[in-house]
Amino acid sequence: MSIKDNLNSIKSNLPEHVTLVAVSKTKPVCDLMEAYNVGQRIFGENKIQEMADKYAEMPKDIEWHMIGHVQRNKVKYMAEFVSLIHGVESFKLLNEINKQAQKHNRIIDCLLQIKIAEEDSKFGMSASDASTLLQSDEFSELKNIKVVGVMGMATFTDDMTQVENEFKFLKHTFTELKAINSELHIISMGMSGDYKLAIDCGSTMVRVGSSIFGTRNYN
Repeated sequence: MSIKDNLNSIKSNLPEHVTLVAVSKTKPVCDLMEAYNVGQRIFGENKIQEMADKYAEMPKDIEWHMIGHVQRNKVKYMAEFVSLIHGVESFKLLNEINKQAQKHNRIIDCLLQIKIAEEDSKFGMSASDASTLLQSDEFSELKNIKVVGVMGMATFTDDMTQVENEFKFLKHTFTELKAINSELHIISMGMSGDYKLAIDCGSTMVRVGSSIFGTRNYN
């Protein structure tokens, strides 16, 4: 199936309250434009330089989401245009995003990445650390960022019961954090292999790549 067909098929099955992020990492601009031409406007990248290059080349009504691990020294390269940063896992990173956003007179939306997987390779903060952060004086002083939700990555496993439990944990964490900060409204969880389960568990934003664009090329 073509990118257009894949996209239309996925969108036709998504509930209205769920936002689709087309994960376009490693894919050429021509592939992204194929998705753009059938109405997709939100793209997710996991490398800042690749995202900045695509931003420079593509139409300016696109929302760019940074979905990968963010190094603080690279925030400046996306601060001018990024719409949402999914993987915020520390106050230090939030502080840097705030500093760079200020330079461009912007307020950048962010998601707190909660560690829900058992794998050591997955990044994220604990639910209690996120709670402490949102209630801290330091956080209240950041005027150029806005925390609008949470993001989580489930364990890479065929055990869907484990994945379901991890998704439910993120939903529970979201509910607890929303009681502290009413501006939270996004739960970013679910990828190509498990986004339907994620939606059943409360996801409002799914990050789908290979089911739209096909297998990634890492060469």
